[in-house]
Amino acid sequence: MSSLISEKTEQNSIFSKKLYLNFAEYIVSCQDKEGGIHWEPQAKIDPWDHIEAAMGLDVLGFQKNSKQAYIWLEKNQESDGSWFSSYYDENENLRKETNFVSYIACGMWHHYLNYQDKKFLREFWPILDAAIEFCLSGQTEYGDILWAKDAQDAWMDDSLLTGCSSIYKSLDCYKAIAREINANDRVTEDQIEGLKNCILNNKDRFDRNWKSKDRYSMDWYYPILCGILDQKSAKKLIREKWEEFVVDGLGCKCVREEPWVTAAESSELVLGLIRIGMNKEAQEILQNTFNLIDKKDSLLWTGYVYKDDKFWPVEKPSWTAGAAILAGNAINKFSPSWNFFNQEFFLT
Repeated sequence: MSSLISEKTEQNSIFSKKLYLNFAEYIVSCQDKEGGIHWEPQAKIDPWDHIEAAMGLDVLGFQKNSKQAYIWLEKNQESDGSWFSSYYDENENLRKETNFVSYIACGMWHHYLNYQDKKFLREFWPILDAAIEFCLSGQTEYGDILWAKDAQDAWMDDSLLTGCSSIYKSLDCYKAIAREINANDRVTEDQIEGLKNCILNNKDRFDRNWKSKDRYSMDWYYPILCGILDQKSAKKLIREKWEEFVVDGLGCKCVREEPWVTAAESSELVLGLIRIGMNKEAQEILQNTFNLIDKKDSLLWTGYVYKDDKFWPVEKPSWTAGAAILAGNAINKFSPSWNFFNQEFFLT
């Protein structure tokens, strides 16, 4: 065992609710008075990770803090329904990424599953609806959704497999919310089927203008996590690439060729595995990930470079804590949203 990896202790058990509560309390410490959840205290905010962290808060009952996160989104939404890629960042980033923008749908539906608060859904519906309108405006004739608008507000001509998979799940949640509050649903079946068909059958639409991102584990498991592949196809894909991305005793790599396992990717893979009934493998990966927890504060580092025996980067992001909470909830059923990634709601 590496000298840097925490020894296995009951304290770091994936079944310990106390550990997840510590993660949630850390997320709260990263939240500013306006409701924005920073990567770390005083660090940058990006909308997708902000929402992922808020979802983690919902699992452990931090309802007020979670709602403040949506108030932050409301206050910072652009007139076209979007958000910028990052805020409070030393490197200004005025792109508007479609999967970042649409992810509010996942966060809102997840919040509702935990608290059954229809007033919350109605209150933030206009913000959500505008976000989905922006996202759909980037859909091409081939079904894919362009990944971003640039700082000059022009569409950037390429698409991401992981991003489009995330958007597919967001559209699922949007439709669930629309049905729940009897709101006007702007997403058509043609738009949904076009997106799904492109992901399954037209891979040439992705990574047209840069090196293929199939090196990244997210491109492997996101179509599974987001409900695009059926169970048989998903299990086949998992088996085919398991050895490329999973490191025994450590977790899931971020990038195929790099000796670097990351806690967020490992946690998301856990969610995908549980979705297709591979619970034993999911629990093993999450426990291996939790063995990387810092003994000093019981928090997860971003990742571990096992070749160099170093944690890198030296940071403990709030969204990593959020992803780990979601994975733990899927295993332990801490809250009513435990099966959030295990089902589709209205995409049938």
